[in-house]
Amino acid sequence: MQNRSDHLDRQMSEAFINSAFLALSGGFQDAYTYNTREEVFSNAQTGNVVLMSQHFMAREWQAAIRYLFPLLAFALGVLLAEQIQHRYKYARRMHWRQGILLIEIMILFIVGFIPTKYNMAATILVSLSCAMQVQSFRKVDGYSYASTMCIGNLRSGMEALSVYIREKHPEQLRRCMYYFGIILLFAIGAGIGGNLSAKFGIHMIWFSCGLLMISYLLMSLEKLK
Repeated sequence: MQNRSDHLDRQMSEAFINSAFLALSGGFQDAYTYNTREEVFSNAQTGNVVLMSQHFMAREWQAAIRYLFPLLAFALGVLLAEQIQHRYKYARRMHWRQGILLIEIMILFIVGFIPTKYNMAATILVSLSCAMQVQSFRKVDGYSYASTMCIGNLRSGMEALSVYIREKHPEQLRRCMYYFGIILLFAIGAGIGGNLSAKFGIHMIWFSCGLLMISYLLMSLEKLK
């Protein structure tokens, strides 16, 4: 049986306030790699697949690989996060999701030091980090969502709105607002990340580290209660 502090910690991991900082960070990271790391996405792997396929078809092998490696890193990140969850799910000293956040923060902190001539390595690491986040934080107040991308949230939000229009259930309107709120926060994070990265360069990824640290501290405070 899980202890009370573990239960409370998991509650904070699904709270909207926690998801807000994760979404801000997710948008920031995608804008960061696009603006400072040769226009490659760290989260939007659909975009990477489209561009990768286009370059492969044109036999532009080097350009295609630039999108392939972040895609593979994203897949690896999901695998690693799932393995960590399985192994440390019932750990008492630290919740496994907090461990994921610390790994993310360390990865992104390192990325801030990687010079532009190693853009591929930097994007691979950010993609790995993003995947670990999206795999580990999958619910906001009980609703499935993604903190590092928008398409699924947009679909779920519009579905909830449609049900609300038809059935007038307040719960569906509340669900809809959660999804649109996450999308808005992701967009704000992307806007901030794009502008800061374009203006100040590669070190701006540390701003994302700060957002993730706030999420980590929120979970720690809830556990202390």
